[in-house]
Amino acid sequence: MAYDVDLFVIGAGSGGTRAARIAAGYGAKVMVAEEFRIGGTCVIRGCVPKKLMVYASRFADAFAEARGFGWKVGETSFDWPRFVAAKEKEITRLSAIYRTNLEKAGVEIVAARAVIEDAHTVTLSTGRRISAGTILVATGGTPTLHPAVPGQEYAITSNEIFDLPVFPKRLLIVGAGYIAVEFASVFARLGSAVTLTFRGENVLRGFDEDLRDGLREGLTEAGVTLRAGCLPTKIEKRADGLAVTMSDGGTVEVDEVLVATGRAPHTQGLGLEKAGVVLGSKGEVLVDEQSRTNVPSIYAVGDVTDRVALTPVAIREGHLFADTVFGGKPGFADHSKIATAVFTTPELGTVGLTEEQARAQVSCVDIYAAAFRPMKATLSGRHEKTIMKIVVDAESDKVLGIHILGEGAGEMVQILGIVIKMGATKADFDATMAVHPTAAEELVTMRVRRIRHERIEAVPAGPGMAAPVG
Repeated sequence: MAYDVDLFVIGAGSGGTRAARIAAGYGAKVMVAEEFRIGGTCVIRGCVPKKLMVYASRFADAFAEARGFGWKVGETSFDWPRFVAAKEKEITRLSAIYRTNLEKAGVEIVAARAVIEDAHTVTLSTGRRISAGTILVATGGTPTLHPAVPGQEYAITSNEIFDLPVFPKRLLIVGAGYIAVEFASVFARLGSAVTLTFRGENVLRGFDEDLRDGLREGLTEAGVTLRAGCLPTKIEKRADGLAVTMSDGGTVEVDEVLVATGRAPHTQGLGLEKAGVVLGSKGEVLVDEQSRTNVPSIYAVGDVTDRVALTPVAIREGHLFADTVFGGKPGFADHSKIATAVFTTPELGTVGLTEEQARAQVSCVDIYAAAFRPMKATLSGRHEKTIMKIVVDAESDKVLGIHILGEGAGEMVQILGIVIKMGATKADFDATMAVHPTAAEELVTMRVRRIRHERIEAVPAGPGMAAPVG
């Protein structure tokens, strides 16, 4: 049967655009439908604008630290509208690059919403019907407002936080995952009075406990008010802002409430059920290791599958999908040992197993750890500390996980991801010459075991092991 296109992609985010370009490179006739802006969450409302905001926030520390190194720094102030305009200019530039790359590859782009009618047909919001040999769903995820409380319509999500017309001088953030702690760190440094409230006892559930404790101290040092075990029960609009009633009976008065309690796969209204595609309990598209659904002609990659909600993972899945279906080179994404970073200040980088996860999987675990004041802090006067931790299988000497809290942690852990993937041992680390003076040299100079742990009962995998989700 002849189809209008060989591949129809729903969603022009990181995974969808990569799949479309690679498939077109193999000679496939490809069409992509995007109802918002090309680039997806990462470029438009996620990784890129967030990292730009992180950079902006860290100038506050730089100005303060400069005095310790002999610099005279005058009065400083932060111009929120100017930053928002600069941020918008940059993501518009990046979105245009994504579009250009698709067009150069020969991909047809349609600015419309696409709904799946059956295994080989989609309907566009323009009324046009397209038949396709293969359909790829790459619609990503969307923020959730949870738990539902009266007045939640006054709250915002990570979709709106980047473009607020007025900088929030008082900000309440609900949640303790990636998104919540990153924005808490950023806005506190930009000058907002930030309150972080969350259900559990500590931030970043699933990460290594030592780093969780260290980050909590870092947030407190930055001026963030932490309210553990406490959630909003009602939000009321007032003339001077919002009054938020908390589960402990208290009230917090703020300008904005940011709900950052997670994201859900964006599958509503796509026609997946009508086409017979099986979804999971969270609405995620269930796929096999090659990203194929139970309907042989329909595939899905990225956050919409709820496997690992990270942009590089979506890109890898999209590329491998195209290789497999159109390039004759079958492959699948390895979702183990994925390095990831949390761009708070201090920064957190992690790859592999946490101490608790390792103890559940191997008979005996050696832990090597270091906590120290970085050289920069000796003159800046800041009370920050760097934490590094290496988790080792005591019997094989293989390094199972590495966890870092401190400046440059994200950059370090990217390289360490290669090391873990290659199966390096602690002896390999010990045999490596240090680069002095650097913080990273601690990774190859730790010689004394902090503690040896025997095996414990199994615990669920967390972010360091497989699937970090904001």
